[in-house]
Amino acid sequence: MRTLPDADLIELATAYGVSSRFTDWKGRDTTVSAESLRAVLTAMDVAADTPEQIAASLTERHLAPWRRMLPPCVVSREGAPATFDVHVRAGAGVRVWAELETGATAQATQIDNWEPDREVDGRWTGEATFVLPEDVPLGYHTIHAESEGETATTTLIVTPDFLGFPASLGEHRTWGLATQLYSVRSAQSWGVGDLTDLTDLAVWSAARHGAGYVLVNPMHAAEAEVPLEPSPYLPTSRRFFNPLYLRVERIWEYAELPVSELARVRLLHSELLEVVGDADTIDRNRSWTAKEAGLRAIFDHGRTPGREIAFRAYCASEGEGLLRFATWNVLSLALGRDWRVWPDEYRDPASAAVARFVTENQTEIDFHCWLQWCLDEQFRSAQAAATEAGMEIGIVHDLAVGVNPAGADAWSLGSVFAKDVSVGAPPDQFTQLGQDWGQPPLRPDRLAETAYMPLRTMLASILRHAGGIRVDHIIGLFRLWWVPRGQPATEGTYVRYDHEATIGILALEASRAGALVVGEDLGTVEPWVRRYLTERGILGTSVLWFEQDWNVPGGRPLDPGEWREYCLASVTTHDLPPTLGYLAGDHVRLRHRLGLLTESLEEELRHDSAEKASWLGQLRALGLLDGDHEPSPDEVLLALHRYLLRTPSRMLNLALVDAVGDRRTQNQPGTVNEYPNWRVPLTDSDGALLPLADVFTSERAAAICAEFNAAR
Repeated sequence: MRTLPDADLIELATAYGVSSRFTDWKGRDTTVSAESLRAVLTAMDVAADTPEQIAASLTERHLAPWRRMLPPCVVSREGAPATFDVHVRAGAGVRVWAELETGATAQATQIDNWEPDREVDGRWTGEATFVLPEDVPLGYHTIHAESEGETATTTLIVTPDFLGFPASLGEHRTWGLATQLYSVRSAQSWGVGDLTDLTDLAVWSAARHGAGYVLVNPMHAAEAEVPLEPSPYLPTSRRFFNPLYLRVERIWEYAELPVSELARVRLLHSELLEVVGDADTIDRNRSWTAKEAGLRAIFDHGRTPGREIAFRAYCASEGEGLLRFATWNVLSLALGRDWRVWPDEYRDPASAAVARFVTENQTEIDFHCWLQWCLDEQFRSAQAAATEAGMEIGIVHDLAVGVNPAGADAWSLGSVFAKDVSVGAPPDQFTQLGQDWGQPPLRPDRLAETAYMPLRTMLASILRHAGGIRVDHIIGLFRLWWVPRGQPATEGTYVRYDHEATIGILALEASRAGALVVGEDLGTVEPWVRRYLTERGILGTSVLWFEQDWNVPGGRPLDPGEWREYCLASVTTHDLPPTLGYLAGDHVRLRHRLGLLTESLEEELRHDSAEKASWLGQLRALGLLDGDHEPSPDEVLLALHRYLLRTPSRMLNLALVDAVGDRRTQNQPGTVNEYPNWRVPLTDSDGALLPLADVFTSERAAAICAEFNAAR
């Protein structure tokens, strides 16, 4: 039964950032049910089943700040004062100062606060407000407070007011390729595109065609054993990487293998390619089985003393996070890949049973730490090669929205994730039943209590050897759609996050890495959010087919001058077919074949043709297409990309599939196994498999890359 919430439940929900109403995709004001609000509050450990519980929870929410001397975390912007409240015994004096990362100190000054004293847990408590000077530098600092023998500390995070572009780019615009790396295979890779393939692609596009970056799919870690999750957007960890992308032969110790072991590894490679080399789908499972055997041979051979020191230094720098990630991998091999059904003593990473397991399985845990070290080295090499070849930015990583609830991050971070809810999206014009992505959301309150450490360490890891990061569904750093377990996605609601903190930390980590940030801000977005991102120097995302003025009946393609300057502009994206497939209506026929259309095939094709006709008219009006004859698909593809060049967008993007004329869709939203999502290898315009070496000699690719390079 669906009931409306009363005023007290709405007040409690609002106090925790849980929305009791929202505007749907049709512009209608929608009230969230009482059942959904209670379920979401329960996921945050807030009792809300009865009027008495609601009253008690609301009282606790109001008293919580008064029970602690300092707030859980203080976030401010560079050049602005950091203001925060301190709670001590009523009438008592208090001294407050900040210890900076540099070791210097900054004294806090008390300012007026007329909040009356109140009784808290039998003691009268007062509130004082302090402010730190405006010249506190960027970084993570520590605030100290001392009063009558009581002390407290909290984290001060000073973030960039504006991020913008790295100095290496200056005032120029840039262009680059976007690729699903696993699909870009060479004769040397193990059935899946890898980091050496990425390096070669970056160097070719930069040295031959002046590209400034390569945007890759999420490189996050997958499971430790087959079957591997094919979607790069459902990882087991977002902080660590997928060893499937390692090039075995580029690991330092490979060359030092004994002749017999070297021959065995080479045989693993050649036998694998005999099976998967000509396959029309990516077989991650076969590739990983063979590659893991080769990697273990190298690991078992050992390292020189100097290399061992470097490995241990890496492990020490990554700390507890790496140890827990490696431990989960080994535990998952022993107990199953879902930690939620492990014996109780292993579900807590801090338990004595887990500590014993680590001691008893140290070599195997070292192996998984070593894989991450090898990935770190190959990412460093890829980024160095890209920039040395002339790229101003280099490798741009993609950050997935969330993680697998059964995986390493969910186990390692524990209560930082909300329980019995998952992340999704409300209904929209494309998915009218909403979406449930099955990923646990991070709790806003627990993030603050940890000073956003899970976010900080993850971003620092991804950006360590990168020139940029694309944040999938960046709106999730403002608010996320939480769906209670067992309920349809339509019965979810938004939960708000402290965007000053989340966006600020994103900008801070990017600033430290000399990187830029692209936010994927497609879909249902509050208008002020895009303005806010621009003000913070974070790029948005503009996909040509979606750049329409919907105030005009039926929509109108936006003129090039109406596009945003601060955005990544592209014709297509990984959730749409390549442009040649889109122009042919392949996506409509595919959705029809899979039973995903809400109208008849004929009606959907008519709608699709009308949309494309409006764009063809726009291209002709701008002189990008000759109006005297019917253009070929290749002519339209080139004209669409020339259209991007007319926009003021500072960051232009060319999908590698468009550069080579590929037509097959990489991912069909709304499907799992009905379509080979994330398993489609790169092909040419005739559907023939296209190895990386042939990309380098492709006249089609060279021609369209030349268009972008000339426009810089």
